Amino acid sequence: MQLDQVKAIITGGASGLGLAVARQLVASGGKVTLFDVNDANGHAAAGELGDAARFLRTDVTSEDGVATNAAAAHHAMGGLNVVMNCAGILGAGRVLGKQGAMPLANFSGTVMVNLVGSFNVAKAGAALMQHNDAGEDGERGVIINTASVAAYEGQIGQAAYSASKGGVVGMTLPMARELARFGIRVATIAPGIFWTPMVDGMSAEVQASLNASIPFPARLGQPDEFASTVAFILGNRYINGETIRLDGAVRLQPR
Repeated sequence: MQLDQVKAIITGGASGLGLAVARQLVASGGKVTLFDVNDANGHAAAGELGDAARFLRTDVTSEDGVATNAAAAHHAMGGLNVVMNCAGILGAGRVLGKQGAMPLANFSGTVMVNLVGSFNVAKAGAALMQHNDAGEDGERGVIINTASVAAYEGQIGQAAYSASKGGVVGMTLPMARELARFGIRVATIAPGIFWTPMVDGMSAEVQASLNASIPFPARLGQPDEFASTVAFILGNRYINGETIRLDGAVRLQPR
């Protein structure tokens, strides 16, 4: 898929990795619709990106809300051929913490946003993309999810987060196999430790410790490196059903 032909929904598109992807796609001639729950950031991001972007306040866990906004995005952009799932929450917390056992709502809430939300937007997008005219190799669309290296090496306090991201990895291949008959590819990126707005609030000592934990290059990943990986997946039709680790060879320690 050529980037100037992209018409994408990007969840979590108002900041961080999602916004970096939006910038890359718009700079390459594509169109984007940002799904996010942060109104202020969403409108600001769409304003920055210009006429090729729009913002729709969207709760990715709402089935009806996502279906309605996906249809609106499809109409506004004159089509839809990419879903980029970047929306997510950390959901940190110990199974048995100082205040007792983790409330089930904490666990289920993390899974709802990170896993169920990704599935919800993916299936709404696929329902629309299946009707696209077939391009080269019969391609009609691409779905890219965001997992995490925590799906493989979850740390203490990441039971909910790791379970949610492990689920994203787990659904990638079966979804790719099922949607193959429609010419829709599915892939996932599992980023390591990336520079996001959350890191800005950390002390210099913590930032230095994070940098030192990464074998090479010994620094946090940059959002534009994530975005360039998205562009690579979009442009390479043979990437399908795969999860790509993007992590500088880091392997998370227990804590």
